[in-house]
This record gives sequence, C-alpha cells and structure tokens, in this order.
Amino acid sequence: MANESSEQSQAVRLPEEDIKSILISQPPPPSNIKSPYEVLEQKYNVKVDFRQFIEVQPIETRAFRRQKVNILEHTAIIFTSRNAVDHFFSLCKNMRLDVPSDMKYFCVSDQTANYLQKYITVRKRKVFTGERTASDLFEHFKKHKKETFLFPCSNIRKDDIPTFMKENDIHLSEAVIYETVASDLSDLENVNYDLIAFFSPSGIASLFQNFPNFKQNKTRIAAFGPTTAQAVRDHDLHLDIEAPLPNAPSMTGAIEAYIKQVRKKK
Repeated sequence: MANESSEQSQAVRLPEEDIKSILISQPPPPSNIKSPYEVLEQKYNVKVDFRQFIEVQPIETRAFRRQKVNILEHTAIIFTSRNAVDHFFSLCKNMRLDVPSDMKYFCVSDQTANYLQKYITVRKRKVFTGERTASDLFEHFKKHKKETFLFPCSNIRKDDIPTFMKENDIHLSEAVIYETVASDLSDLENVNYDLIAFFSPSGIASLFQNFPNFKQNKTRIAAFGPTTAQAVRDHDLHLDIEAPLPNAPSMTGAIEAYIKQVRKKK
C-alpha cells in the first residue's frame, strides 16, 4: 500500500479501470446479519476486506483526575456515542463512583439512549434524545439551562456542542475519557486495493501515520461525509467517490453507483 512511488494527479480521473478489490477502513459487520457489502461482493464479483484504521482506548484514571473534573458536581451528562457511554461508566466503576439516580442524560440519538439501558434504568423524565446529530439536542439544552452539564468525549471531537453552550451561557464541563488512536497497519505495506473507503478524518490520519510516503497512484478513494472528504483533499489525494449522494445515501450505494459507471464505459 505504501511503497508505490509514482506521483498522483489532481486532474479529473475518468474511471477507466474496473474495481475488483475494496478495503473498508472499519471493522467487519456482525456475522449474524447480511451486510450490504456482502451483497455488493456477490452482485459485482468484487473482493471486500475490512480493516479498522483507528482504535478507541480509555484513558487511565490518573489522566482523568489531572483534568480536575468532578463528575458528581454535575446534574446532566451528554452522550454522543455508545463509546462515550461505555467509557464513562467504566471510568465511574474504576473510580468507585455511584452515579446519582436523578442524573439526567442527553443522548444524540434513540440508539445511544437505548444503549444506556446496559447501565441504568431509563426513565423518560431523565433521558432526552435527538434525531441523529448534536444540533438536534440544542432545544433540549435551552429548556434545561439550569443544569450543570458534563460532556464526556474523545480527544477528537467536534466543536458544535461546546460552542453552543458557550454562546447560550449554559454551564458545560468537558472531560476526555477515551482517545482515538491509529491502528497498526504495517501488514498492509505491500498490499494494494482498487478502492479504499474512509469514514472519518482520523482514518486518513491513520493512513499517513502508518505510511508517511503513501502515493495514491491508481487507487480510488471514497469518503463518507464532508469532513472526511475535506481531509482527503487536505492530504492532496484525489477523491473519486464522495458519499452520501442524493440517490445513494450509504457508502455501499455510492460505491455501487461508481462501479456501474466504470463498467458502463467498458
């Protein structure tokens, strides 16, 4: 993957070569469900591999203590992912802290809120949910301005929640409780794929941390979401597939549309 040496071009590249191998920079889907990637493999006779480019690791208790954040001084907690839920309650267990039963929880989605049931008894009066994004929670924050909010997050997080809280004079404490780090991809050094799909800027950063001299050459690159797409461009890579598309809201749908385009020209 990293040892090709010819320079890539930023000019528009016509999809002249077929897609036969795809690397998805995420862990494989559960084996008990039929993945859309499996459908893609069977329908278009392509090989799809999965490899997690980033890993999530908890910070040590002493590192958390250095942040001087007192969890029990807060009356509400904001969760933007299941990772945050897991690492928060694991941290509390390690610190022998009992989270008060009247603590309020603000979750980015129903999926995250439902995941809370792994740790607490969920009651409507203390769990508030958004549709999908952090901005969906802003109206809830306004209605509960008197709460003292805690935002357990990763070392890599978006600015939307802290910015909103500051602009609306709502008390917010941030606490980094887990870190996103690059996976070891050294075994991919001499492996090449026709297409690599990325889902976060951290995935792009991991690629270059593992392979500082990476050259794209004929490898096509797909990116999900505008921040990932921008990270691709910031590293002077050519972006061939930008998902979601109006007619293809998923990464698999965008890849399928591209494969059709390639094969139509043959």
